[in-house]
Amino acid sequence: MNWSSLSLFTSKPLPLCKGKISVGAITKVLLRDLPPGRIVVLQHRDLDEVVAQELIDHKVKAVINCLTTMSGAYPTQGPLMLLQAQIPIWEVDSSMFDIFTANSEIAIYENEVRIGHFHMACASFTKEKWLHFQQLAHAQSSQLLEQFIENSLTYAMREKKAVLEPLPLLPLQTEMTEKHVLIVSRGKGYKKDLLAAKAFIAEVKPILIGVDGGADALLELGYQPHFIVGDMDSVTDEALLCGAEIVVHAYPDGTSPGLVRTNSLGLFAHVLPCFGTSEDAALLLANEHGAQWLVTVGAHTHMIDFLEKGREGMGSTLLVRMKIGARLVDIKSIGVLYKKPHFWRREAVTTIVLSLFFIAIGFLQMHWILGRIAHVVWRLGGD
Repeated sequence: MNWSSLSLFTSKPLPLCKGKISVGAITKVLLRDLPPGRIVVLQHRDLDEVVAQELIDHKVKAVINCLTTMSGAYPTQGPLMLLQAQIPIWEVDSSMFDIFTANSEIAIYENEVRIGHFHMACASFTKEKWLHFQQLAHAQSSQLLEQFIENSLTYAMREKKAVLEPLPLLPLQTEMTEKHVLIVSRGKGYKKDLLAAKAFIAEVKPILIGVDGGADALLELGYQPHFIVGDMDSVTDEALLCGAEIVVHAYPDGTSPGLVRTNSLGLFAHVLPCFGTSEDAALLLANEHGAQWLVTVGAHTHMIDFLEKGREGMGSTLLVRMKIGARLVDIKSIGVLYKKPHFWRREAVTTIVLSLFFIAIGFLQMHWILGRIAHVVWRLGGD
């Protein structure tokens, strides 16, 4: 008898993870309406921190990446953030991406992914791999910075004439002249910084501009954006339909892919031809319309920020910041000013309450002392 043929004596390996999948060739588009608890299938080279945090916030079960999760080209904490949140990452060959279909059930084993009867090889991305590529990236950081600087300067020279020219003034309904403007972008830590800006928003009541998905962050915290500016690739339909004025960032020649989406939703949108990023366009828009102070949340400011966005330089961003000058500040710079009043108010209330408490005790003690004195005087008078 062939005992190995009996199912009683054979063990079937259990999957390490299984469930429904959501598939997205463009990660920020996938994140618009991603249900919680999904296994996500991505094509995302060098998984960045902003995307990692979004995946964590969406409570994904696991990540299957059909591109290199981390190449070592530059340092990033994104993969480590997922692993520390107990979200496993598997990598499969890029040619396998089209095999995955949305909402299908899959099972992931140690070295393979099974979709129905189809099996494909996979490899787990571990903390050890992250550390190896992180060390590799740091080892070549000087060369990377040199290339980034050269690229930034090259594009700054090409675009210097464009930044000197005024933007076309759009017939906006919301007035920004001499007002404070808060511009929210999907940069590193943008949700945390926006939450910290609560006191500033409550006191100053600035005009609120969401750059693409930044509009969703405003809505999540209960704020109504006045404007949504961008190419409309990461903002949700709900945000676009919230009633904000929409400004579609177009290429300098007027080509505007984002207009296709707003038209499909039946929404009117202003078209703003502008060089640079959508963040640059939002800053220039507020500047051209006479904003007094421009306060950024989640702004992209350094090399890694731009490399994670797929940009090898920041020429346009340098020019825009030079044009606006000292009226442009980051929320981190002014956040401290709006913590102190709260701190002192709390201290003042505490001091007043304690003072009243001790005064009350003093009155009670005085009442008792006066009573004792009166009693003694009465006794002496009686004698």
